[in-house]
Amino acid sequence: MYRLITIVIFVLSLAIANAQTPIPIPNGGYVVYFKMIDNDTVPFIPLPTVNILPPKTFASAKEEIRYKKLVRNLKKVLPYAKIANTRLYIISQNLNKLDDPKLKKYYLKLEEEKLKLEFKDDITNLTMTQGRLLIKLIDRETGETSYELIKELRGSFSAFLYQGIAKLFGENLKENYDAKGEDKLIEEILIRIENGEL
Repeated sequence: MYRLITIVIFVLSLAIANAQTPIPIPNGGYVVYFKMIDNDTVPFIPLPTVNILPPKTFASAKEEIRYKKLVRNLKKVLPYAKIANTRLYIISQNLNKLDDPKLKKYYLKLEEEKLKLEFKDDITNLTMTQGRLLIKLIDRETGETSYELIKELRGSFSAFLYQGIAKLFGENLKENYDAKGEDKLIEEILIRIENGEL
């Protein structure tokens, strides 16, 4: 009797587990969310925002050359900014799991060494202009200035030192990305790159 009950429970658990597999949708369709509006079921499909920009016109050939150079530089540094955003997110998630300050410091040191090994040659070969753009794009992607990120991850003294070095080269790590003001052209180019126009 005990064996029979065990077999029945085992078979039922297999049937229940098999019922957990997703049901295939016929004809290549997909599941759509819905909203109730005035007792009517209306399909709800969230779409990404699409920015449509007018064709770019130039007042002079010099302006067009400057624009194309900026596009080239942005295309070179944008992947690094996106990688920085992803890595910072992962690092902050892992740091939140650690309680011991010594472990956090050790983990940050390991991550820093991995980043140096992976990107040192690429980053050191950037021009000054590309470095400036990278600082701006990191702020755009992460929502924090480079100074704030260094202060958060390495401490106030390190942030102060890096800010001093940046000042020697005419840069400011505390500078915010201003998509509607000073950095409007950069934002326009980035939108065009993300839309696949450039």
